[in-house]
Amino acid sequence: MNRTSKKLQSSWRLSLGGAALAMFAGCGDASPAPQPPPEPTETPRLEQAPHPERRGIGAVELPPRGPSAQVIIVDPRSSLIITDDIIVQNFPLQQVMQQLVTQSGVPGLTPLALFQNWWSTATPPGCVPNFNNFPYQCPRIEGNQATVNPFISPGVNPNEYVPTALVNRFDLAPLSGDDCGEYRIVYAKRSGFTNPGNRNLLIFEAVLPNPTPTLGLAGCQPVAQFWANLSTTASPGARTAMLLNFYFTGLPGFMPVVHFENYGNRVGPPISGQVRTNQFMQPPWTLREFKVTRTMCGSVPCALNFRPVTVATNPGGTLFDPLSGHPLAPAFQNTDFPAQVPSLAVNDINLFNLATTTPVNSGQSNAQGPENDYLFHFGGGPSPFRTNIQNELALIGSPLTAQDIVARSLALSCAGCHQISNGANLGGGIFWPPSAGFVHVLEQTEPGPFGPRYRISPALMSTFLPHRKAVLETFLNGNCGDTVCQPWETPSACSADCP
Repeated sequence: MNRTSKKLQSSWRLSLGGAALAMFAGCGDASPAPQPPPEPTETPRLEQAPHPERRGIGAVELPPRGPSAQVIIVDPRSSLIITDDIIVQNFPLQQVMQQLVTQSGVPGLTPLALFQNWWSTATPPGCVPNFNNFPYQCPRIEGNQATVNPFISPGVNPNEYVPTALVNRFDLAPLSGDDCGEYRIVYAKRSGFTNPGNRNLLIFEAVLPNPTPTLGLAGCQPVAQFWANLSTTASPGARTAMLLNFYFTGLPGFMPVVHFENYGNRVGPPISGQVRTNQFMQPPWTLREFKVTRTMCGSVPCALNFRPVTVATNPGGTLFDPLSGHPLAPAFQNTDFPAQVPSLAVNDINLFNLATTTPVNSGQSNAQGPENDYLFHFGGGPSPFRTNIQNELALIGSPLTAQDIVARSLALSCAGCHQISNGANLGGGIFWPPSAGFVHVLEQTEPGPFGPRYRISPALMSTFLPHRKAVLETFLNGNCGDTVCQPWETPSACSADCP
């Protein structure tokens, strides 16, 4: 790739890393019905949402490390994903829900009421049969959870949600330093430990704001250092105490990770996070997304809800059908998707990328059947859509085919990443690494240094964790004055490296 191409690519990724998601809230009575409101179809197409898994400093090509007196090396299973049961068992779902309830200030709200209201969105009138004119299965049997109590009889309650992983996504911090990345807690429904037909997984994905954004990403140094320190903390008890403080209290000057603002309520910048679900209490295996939003009635908090929203960067499958009758298909096939070809053609399995606008995203990502299988819809025959993609590839001199580009976009969807794209040939010598069968963190355990720990997917072990490790170590070892201008350094912050 020539220098001009790299500059253009870096410029595009910088804008992607700093992009913001718009949030919408309204005012209702004290117990509003949790309807999934339609997201505005008039959203300008240039306002593309950053990919939930590929944005920020993890989405740029890292320069070589310069000479540095500081050499920090992290252990991925200590500083990037923690699944040791002795640690994660200290993060019960009830504690998370209680903290959200307390922070909301909504009178009379309880963790159980919040949980049950959340799952009432899986049955009418809480759900509707489509988002953006794409299918949205309604009702689903997960709606039965609106009548159960997951917080009683821990250890034997089939409706209990068991914490299985704490995840560090510092690599998602934008180059601008508006936020310090995303920090996750994964839960698995106990029934799924022994019954593969009754599985449900929750992922609380909080975006942590940078309290000193004027410092840029340097303001996030304490967060990066915190996670690195876990690799040199031998005691699981000490690690647990550090993590509990980080998630529920906050590092000095930082808000706690577990805060309703960080799960969808904040209107950016910085962007807010989300809660995603991986559902298989009935076929098909479906992945969905929610925002935690607080409703204000005047100056008084009156409701806190998990609101269904479209799944970020998951275009509806029918948009890839050259004969699609969807009203957004012409713009998608003639303009929007072809514009994504240069970023999808980047021949690095951790860096090729996709950004989409809210109107083209579906409300669910179906990991079984053809609904979200983009290659199935795209077909193998000639079409104007195929020609549009191939023309873009020709412009950048890429040897990839239109089929490769669609396959890569599928791999970046939830359904693709979790199941459909396992082992898929994505062109350019790249093959998508396998999940652990619909999930990346399993309900089953293996021996770990502190006893049993939950297993993780081959994709995490072989591909994604090594990249995140390189990002974190490069950030921590890249000092101002080391002669290397890192993507997140600026002339004003470090004129020695970035003149």
